[in-house]
Amino acid sequence: MISLSHVYKAYGNKHVLSDVSVQFPLGQVTSLIGPNGAGKTTLLMLIARLLAPTRGELLIGGRNLLEVPIRDYAKRVATLRQSPDFNLRLTVEELVAFGRFPYSRGALTAQDRQAIDEAIEFLSLQRLRLAYIDELSGGQRQMAFLAMTIAQQTDYLLLDEPLNNLDMKHAVQIMRALRRLCDEQGRTVILVVHDINFAANYSDHIVAMKNGAVHCRGPVTEVVTEARLRELFDLDFEILHSEQGFVCNYFNPTPSRELI
Repeated sequence: MISLSHVYKAYGNKHVLSDVSVQFPLGQVTSLIGPNGAGKTTLLMLIARLLAPTRGELLIGGRNLLEVPIRDYAKRVATLRQSPDFNLRLTVEELVAFGRFPYSRGALTAQDRQAIDEAIEFLSLQRLRLAYIDELSGGQRQMAFLAMTIAQQTDYLLLDEPLNNLDMKHAVQIMRALRRLCDEQGRTVILVVHDINFAANYSDHIVAMKNGAVHCRGPVTEVVTEARLRELFDLDFEILHSEQGFVCNYFNPTPSRELI
């Protein structure tokens, strides 16, 4: 389990995170939600060891996260940053192979190639295997980067706004894939997501942040309520329920509680 205890992050006199204490359940999808500037990405980047905390403790499996050797850490935690930028002309297969670097250091083994094949197949990217990344659509490119992350075969996956700028179809494909990683492979997924409906319908656990602090956290049913979302986003919400899940209506909420 990854846990944070009394974590602070500041740049000079500006506090981005203040006294954050939170745990991320194993084998579940946890969504970090909240308004812009809440500290969601900063929190994720601290766990990814791409930022250092100003104060506080981060643990993975009860061990100080910053004391884990970087190569060992890369075998436990994979990170997909927002809008990853590769300037090299690579095929999908070559990109996915980068996920094996912590193991092979560039000299691919039969085990590495199997992991690459499985990640490509998991996301149904076989027909794009030899396509070049710079020739793909935004959604296809994001799927390829996710395949690279999956091929790393880590217990934890950290994703910073993986749905950013995707159309509805590709966004659904990404979230279904993340759900399957938890359900079928027992992976732990932590992601920053702005679409509250995706968070509500695909997550097990939600951490809601506001003004650099944890506003509330818990199972979806405890966090996705009209009162809590209103406090979090300063918007009126209407939570509509159906057999398929939640619809969080913040466009034109009405007193009705029935799905039209």
